[in-house]
Amino acid sequence: MDILHKLLDISKRAPLPLVLSFLITTIVGFVLLLYVGLFIIAPIPREPLPSEKTFNCIDKAGRVSYDHRLPCWQDAFGARKEDAHKDGEQLGNDIDIEEPEVYMSLVVPAYNEQERLEIMLSEAVDYLRKEYGTSGERAPVNGVVKRQKASANGHILGKSRRKAVLSEPTGWEIIIVNDGSTDKTSATALDFAATRLGKDASLVRVVSLKHNRGKGGAVTHGMRHVRGKYAVFADADGASKFEDLGKLVRASQDIEDSDGRGVAVGSRAHLVGSEAVVKRSFLRNLLMHSFHLLLRLLTPPATAAIRDTQCGFKLFSRPSLPYIIPFMHCEGWIFDVEMLMLAELAGIPVAEVPVGWKEVKGSKLNVLWDSLGMAYGLALLRVAWGLGVYRRS
Repeated sequence: MDILHKLLDISKRAPLPLVLSFLITTIVGFVLLLYVGLFIIAPIPREPLPSEKTFNCIDKAGRVSYDHRLPCWQDAFGARKEDAHKDGEQLGNDIDIEEPEVYMSLVVPAYNEQERLEIMLSEAVDYLRKEYGTSGERAPVNGVVKRQKASANGHILGKSRRKAVLSEPTGWEIIIVNDGSTDKTSATALDFAATRLGKDASLVRVVSLKHNRGKGGAVTHGMRHVRGKYAVFADADGASKFEDLGKLVRASQDIEDSDGRGVAVGSRAHLVGSEAVVKRSFLRNLLMHSFHLLLRLLTPPATAAIRDTQCGFKLFSRPSLPYIIPFMHCEGWIFDVEMLMLAELAGIPVAEVPVGWKEVKGSKLNVLWDSLGMAYGLALLRVAWGLGVYRRS
């Protein structure tokens, strides 16, 4: 107390300009210290290893074919952007992404999913085959090939993007990102392709990350290598009803801007009052509502308005990818929010679409600790973007 009294006494006798200078210097120093600290603790994803830019698949002879080079639209996009910069052009992200080779790309992040993966893949492949055929074939709609305003998958095109069927890419691909699994996740995926897909077996590509990066890191990595006009990621547990993919496609097409940019997010918000949610533990429901409140407080308006940011079923039109994927930082559970924030910052329209969903056993989410980690990650994410530690450049 004596020291405090002495400091107060000195402050009373000190000239006012000196006191103000001291206070300003202290505040500025604290802000600078906080800013430097953010650079230290804000996550920065590592660059992919050479082996992580290859894939394994099943060849025409039914054997596993190893280490094929993955096509990477992001690398090509970055190279064109760098060339433009060298030529003195400031194009930002206004460079056309490579043309799609297939209609639909499915990215599946998978960590120790040998028990649940095959069930999810069965549902996905059944739908993809029915709606999109295979590459080089025109997909039938109820047994009849449509004309004019119907896309290759039978969905009606949005007002701003109507094209004839013949101009549409066809077919599909599945990119399974094995996120450093210690079980037989990769072998399970390849066995499924070999025994169930016949001539379509090579459409399943398995990419293996050397070390576990988290769901966000796995999804982002897979999205860098998609070849589709649309790209969707879905959880390996099969909790989402895959047939609802058509709803996401239609929703995206309805809102796409003049550049073809659009994002459609699956939502379970309509199920909040359902028996499946009500029967959850009190702690889980409390944490869910607390997280939603935190989202509304910390995220920008359009992102805050989305009722379910965490559903693992989100679709992106190809032209929207360069505005989101190259600038991702979060590799954990909170990555969905960063995707939506980046879409909002870029002015990309986002639609929230109710989808079917069921509780699946075997979740790797630790309700308490992962919820706390998500809250910390969200706060760090908002501050890092708000103070310019993260930049879209």
